[in-house]
Amino acid sequence: MRTGDFRYTARPRCSPEAAMGLLADLTRQGELHPLIVAVDPEPPRPGALRSYTITDVLALGPVRFTIRYQADVLRQSGTELDTVARQRPRVTVRNRTTVTPGGDGHTRIDCHVTLTAPTPLFGFALGQARRAHTELAARIERRLSGG
Repeated sequence: MRTGDFRYTARPRCSPEAAMGLLADLTRQGELHPLIVAVDPEPPRPGALRSYTITDVLALGPVRFTIRYQADVLRQSGTELDTVARQRPRVTVRNRTTVTPGGDGHTRIDCHVTLTAPTPLFGFALGQARRAHTELAARIERRLSGG
């Protein structure tokens, strides 16, 4: 198993409450995340506030394939959000997000993503997650800024 992480920041023109409202509702992430094609709410799993089954479409060269995985909102406050996604085989993506007023009508969204995967899948999984979250940050900024 290998573990790696990355960080990203978004600065939309919105209130911190609007930002947290969008980020904490994973059903709305389906509108923004470039890989997600379906988000199905489920009863909360043990230790989770909310739980979902998410379907992504990934590409490996010209080959496209679908994966389904479980995602949970573990903790949510007015300024912090912790989520975890668990995929087979043994891929875990943890996301800690902090939302703070950034001044000048903007909100600062700081995300720290940690991915753990079996060594043969690690490079592919981390690369997919990094590209998807970079695009997600841009889409969040546009959506919350009224674009």
